[in-house]
Amino acid sequence: MNKLSYYLLYAVWYLLSLLPLWVHYLFSDFIYLILYKVIGYRIKVVRGNLEASFPEKSKQELRSIERRFYHRLCDYFVETVKMMTMSRRQMRRRMVFKGTEAVNACIDEGQSCAIYLGHVFNWEWITTLPLWVSPKAQCGQLYHALENPLFDQLFIDLRQRWGSECIALVDVLRKTIEYKRKQQPTVFGYIGDQVPHWNNIHHWCWFLNHDTPVMTGTERIAIKNHQALFYLDIRQIRRGYYEAEFKLMTRHPEALKEFEATDIYFRMLEEGIRQQPELWLWSHNRWKRTREEFDRRFQVVDGKVIPREGVDEE
Repeated sequence: MNKLSYYLLYAVWYLLSLLPLWVHYLFSDFIYLILYKVIGYRIKVVRGNLEASFPEKSKQELRSIERRFYHRLCDYFVETVKMMTMSRRQMRRRMVFKGTEAVNACIDEGQSCAIYLGHVFNWEWITTLPLWVSPKAQCGQLYHALENPLFDQLFIDLRQRWGSECIALVDVLRKTIEYKRKQQPTVFGYIGDQVPHWNNIHHWCWFLNHDTPVMTGTERIAIKNHQALFYLDIRQIRRGYYEAEFKLMTRHPEALKEFEATDIYFRMLEEGIRQQPELWLWSHNRWKRTREEFDRRFQVVDGKVIPREGVDEE
């Protein structure tokens, strides 16, 4: 029954994706009216994040960013649907990667690359990277499984369509070691702007006017495997057209101070967000964990986060 349900879901998604992109954008405009004007989807979270992140902006400026964000969010939905049947030529025209020369130089020398990403629209189209980098490398991206197994499998199939491998977070170390043993260079993308679990908080940085707990796994993996670190800066040129530019952070992350690469990433991410704030995913509550609560509930012993006695870990 699950297999049949998946085939039905895939068939419906496929048929919808055959519609011209301009039709999809009509759907997007309609969804925007329902999502933003009628339902007000997560509007308190979005508005609170924007106001706290840009205290220097006027209410009018913030509302303008808010409206543009919801437009981009709805475009993300339909662009992800359309992605299923877009041709190689169409994808290369609409999702342009720049700075791939530096990535290919690393690949040619046998060095793998770790790519820092953010939840910047349209991150799903980043999976077309194999169309742009050297075929000597295996491209891939980390992912968190969706709660619905049917949609989870559908998104895996979508993201792997162009030859980029989906790697579950729990498997990333095993995969990097496996490819390293085969002397296969890799180009793996890591979305690092997520909220870490309490047990995984080892570093805080100042990001968008917040004292922010951040994930440091990408830095540790890059150091352990001597990988070059890049930041991928995504910009929207116009509706349905994006540019993603590779910016080299370092080819020797082991030479940096602890957490320095992570701090550099968040500075670059913030710079990109400030240039086009409507492209970042503001609907997530990214600052629900505070340093004060962390200090009250946990202590760090020998680099491990341990709950204080009598305090619930959750």
